[in-house]
Amino acid sequence: MKVIENIFENFLWGSRLVVLTAVISSLVAAFAMFYMATVDATYMVIHILDYANPDIEQSARTALHASTVTHIVEIVDGYLLATVLLIFALGLYELFISKIQAAEGTESSSNVLLIKSLDDLKARLAKVIMMILIVKFFEHAVSMHFASPLDLLYMAGGIALIGLALYLSHAGDQH
Repeated sequence: MKVIENIFENFLWGSRLVVLTAVISSLVAAFAMFYMATVDATYMVIHILDYANPDIEQSARTALHASTVTHIVEIVDGYLLATVLLIFALGLYELFISKIQAAEGTESSSNVLLIKSLDDLKARLAKVIMMILIVKFFEHAVSMHFASPLDLLYMAGGIALIGLALYLSHAGDQH
């Protein structure tokens, strides 16, 4: 009976390696997001060179300014999503497979990469996801047209809720 128990426990312990599929998939997705955000940033820089053209009309310059700000927010959003995927992959690896030896000796790893529990991973991911949501809110706020004073009140309420969310997340860190 003890032999069967040992075989089963070894099988259970080895089954954790299935997490490698999530780690590798998350890394591939993170690299893809970093690549897409970098390509978007490159095209945005090339496109923005027209901004200094003296022959461009003011209305076209204003439209270019607005679209550039929107593109910058989208680029930041892409990099934040890539970061979430990277933290997720590294956290899963550390929790289920092995500690990352190369990260243990560095100073920056203690801030981001060393994950001790699932709650720690969730907390780190939640902070980055909250930043993505804030960036998305900013993206919509930049392109928002105020048709009535109520629209401005909604915008102020959204900003107040973002402030409250940031306050509560930092208050939770204090404990």
